[in-house]
Amino acid sequence: MANITRSSKSGSDWTPNELLAYNIRVVYQDFATFFGAQNLPDPQINNEVLIAQDVATVQSDDAYTFLRTMDLAMSTPPGKESAVNDFSVNLFRILRYTGSRAVGRVARTRKDLLFWVCGEERHAKADVCIMDIEDILILVQEDKRHLDGSDPEPPLIAQGIAAFYNNNNTRVRILMLDPLQSKVIPGITMKGTMPIFYKIPVTADLVRAVQLGEYPAQETIVYAHIPVVPRPARRYSEGMKPLDNRRVVLACYEAFKQFF
Repeated sequence: MANITRSSKSGSDWTPNELLAYNIRVVYQDFATFFGAQNLPDPQINNEVLIAQDVATVQSDDAYTFLRTMDLAMSTPPGKESAVNDFSVNLFRILRYTGSRAVGRVARTRKDLLFWVCGEERHAKADVCIMDIEDILILVQEDKRHLDGSDPEPPLIAQGIAAFYNNNNTRVRILMLDPLQSKVIPGITMKGTMPIFYKIPVTADLVRAVQLGEYPAQETIVYAHIPVVPRPARRYSEGMKPLDNRRVVLACYEAFKQFF
């Protein structure tokens, strides 16, 4: 793999070849292994979101916006941009990932992240990210195979590398702190309303290898988890509309909070 040709690509153009070129491997884990827990937690969310099926009958703003953005995210016309980003931003709000003054976290869309690839400055654009005053905390990449056939995993991992690079720049140049040598960047890919969760370990050595276009001696293992829903074959066509699917996925989002 050390002999794979490396070229200066923006994050959106990364493919599985870039993962091989930089000694990165994705390993899928079950719920207990990935989250370090045996049981699904109760989602800390307005209960109406868990049981609502019809916007005409809901009472809360959270349930109404959840159902409306969910429907929009699952009804993308062929060849068109989807509403997945809008759904993700709203879901982060109602799950209290964002929106608290005490936490200071906000969701951004289309956040442009600069990083260096093979000696040239390139861009990695996050579909959605959560930021606080200092850091990019979590990344979301939509599965756009309905548009261009691209695998969402490599761009998400490129964004994780770029986020680590940008966070360290903030630490050194603004906060006057030492740079971190490693950090796990949480990430999510979204196909419709169904997520896959990732833990992306980024090191200063990996960032340097990407910058210089070199093969890292140390393998980077990215861990991922696909929520186990009652009807796996219809996972993406049903999304979070069925209440049993919804409870499982929202419980995974609740468990994912521990990583950022």
